[in-house]
Amino acid sequence: MGRVFQPLLFLLARCSRNEMIRQVEWLKAENEMLRKRIDKKRIFLEPEEKARLMKLGQGIGSDLKHLITIVSYNTFLSWLRNERGGHKPKKMGRPRTAESIRKVIVKIGSETGWSYTRIMGELKKLGLKPPSRNTVKRIMKAHDLDPGPTRGPDSWHEFLKRHAETLYQCDFFSKRVWTKFGPRQYFVLVFLHLDSRKVFVTKCTRKPTTEWMIEQAQRFVEHVKSTGQEATLILRDRDSLYRREFDKVLRDAGIKVKKNSVRAPNLQAHIERFIQSLQQEALDYFIAFGPQHFEYLISEYVEHYHTERPHQALGNVPLAGDFCEGQGTKFDAVVCRTRLGVVLRHYETRAA
Repeated sequence: MGRVFQPLLFLLARCSRNEMIRQVEWLKAENEMLRKRIDKKRIFLEPEEKARLMKLGQGIGSDLKHLITIVSYNTFLSWLRNERGGHKPKKMGRPRTAESIRKVIVKIGSETGWSYTRIMGELKKLGLKPPSRNTVKRIMKAHDLDPGPTRGPDSWHEFLKRHAETLYQCDFFSKRVWTKFGPRQYFVLVFLHLDSRKVFVTKCTRKPTTEWMIEQAQRFVEHVKSTGQEATLILRDRDSLYRREFDKVLRDAGIKVKKNSVRAPNLQAHIERFIQSLQQEALDYFIAFGPQHFEYLISEYVEHYHTERPHQALGNVPLAGDFCEGQGTKFDAVVCRTRLGVVLRHYETRAA
């Protein structure tokens, strides 16, 4: 009976073998086509990939020399010899740049924005052997640093940072005030010292006349002298409310007036942010009944702004006043203080 089925089993096995041969030939042809489209002539394998190929290749035996394409057959045999001998594969490519040199490159690049070649020169000056220009470029790009020097005009941010100690910004804001004659629009002029973020706010007026503008410029100059701060530059927009006489008073006091460019709203970002905070945190909650009430609302907020309100741009602490940084405070000792009813709040430690 076995003789009857033996030819049939042989035929089935042969069909299966022929089918597998055709599949292997297909995969080989497909692999060759893909390899032709790869730019790299040499493919670097991870250790896990090598281990997988060695496991599969050993099962095939010497027939592998007719199949292998990713590396030469001799290379595959050397893998096996190294594996049996316990040798670690030698690292390919150039040695990695020393970590100390990498840190110096990142430090110089982040602080200066210098070109790759300039950084290489600084390394040489420090007695360090600089890596290649491409290596410096790669290290800087890995840390999201500019790939070259800053060219063209200076950035506005750097300009403000450089002049912050002696630079002021000024701007108008207004609010509708109820008077015995009905609602009237009142204007206020604000000066902000960029470095300290402290502000000087003028009295309000219904109409900023030339005489009023001259008076406010004079009061600002006196304010700067009284604080001991130096003012060499003041930025303002091109609002028609400003007068030439206003600029002249400032220039005579040694303060240069710089008008902002047309359609450049972000150039006054700091003082506009203060005005926005003043309106959103205080003025929007009230109807001002008369100019004195309007000025009282402003003065209460300015006091809160200077002595009680933390400022994120300056370490998240108040501009002035007492605060207990780093000291432990019990819950029972924390009290809430308010201004303008309960519109403005801040927290402090109850006196012992």
